[in-house]
Amino acid sequence: MSPASPPARPHTAVTKDGRRIREVLTYSRRGSRLSDAQAVAWGRRAGRWWIPDEAVDAADFSLASWFGREAPLVVEIGSGIGQATAVLAATHPEHNVLAFEVWRPGVAETFLELERAGVDNVRLISVDAVWSFSHVIETGSVAELWTFFPDPWPKRRHERRRLVTSEFGAVAATRLRTGALWRLATDIPEYADQMGRVLDAEPLLEGGRTERWADRPRTRFESRGVRAGRPSVDLCYRRI
Repeated sequence: MSPASPPARPHTAVTKDGRRIREVLTYSRRGSRLSDAQAVAWGRRAGRWWIPDEAVDAADFSLASWFGREAPLVVEIGSGIGQATAVLAATHPEHNVLAFEVWRPGVAETFLELERAGVDNVRLISVDAVWSFSHVIETGSVAELWTFFPDPWPKRRHERRRLVTSEFGAVAATRLRTGALWRLATDIPEYADQMGRVLDAEPLLEGGRTERWADRPRTRFESRGVRAGRPSVDLCYRRI
C-alpha cells in the first residue's frame, strides 16, 4: 500500500464548517439490532473475524495481517448472512476470503455460519466496497471476485446506486489478477442485462452469461426469488 493514508471513508468526511458530507452509496444501512445469539457470536468472534472501519485509515494497513498469513485473496461483495460465504470458504481453504457486508446483524449471522462450517479463512469488513477497491484492495491482488445478488435498486432514479457500473467495473478489473474470475448472479433480469452491457464493454474482461456455478449454494434469499418466479442469472468474466 501507499505510505500515505487513504482519503476519508464515505460519510466520514466533513466540510470546513464541520458538516458531514453525504455521498451516493450502493447500499443503505438497515437496522443494527442483534438477536441474542448474534450478540453472543459478535462478542466471541468480532475481535478476530471483523476488520473495524477505522483500521483501514492507517497508512500501514495490511489485509494479510488480519488473516495472519499470506495467501491468494478472494473478495465477496455483499455477503448477507453468510450462507454462501461459509460454504464457498470451506471449499477454498487455501485462500483468504474477504467479505464486504455493511449490515451488522448479517455480519454476526455470518460468524455463526462460519462456526458451523468450521472455517477460519474469512474476514468481514463493513467499509464501502467501491471506496475500498480504489483505496484498500491492491492492483492485481484478487484471485477471484464474487458478487451475488447485489441490491438491484429497481427505481430508475436510484440506478446510479447500483454496484455494477462502468466506473466500478473498470476499477475492479484492475484489481483482478490476470486470469482471475469475477462471478456474478442476480434474479433481476434488467440488472443482469446491465451487468452484461457494462462488463462486455470493459476491455480488461471477457465473458458473459453462463450456467449456474455448481459450487454456489442456493441461499434462502435466492430460494425466495425462485418461489416468486425470479430465477437467477449467472455471469462470469475473466481478467485478460
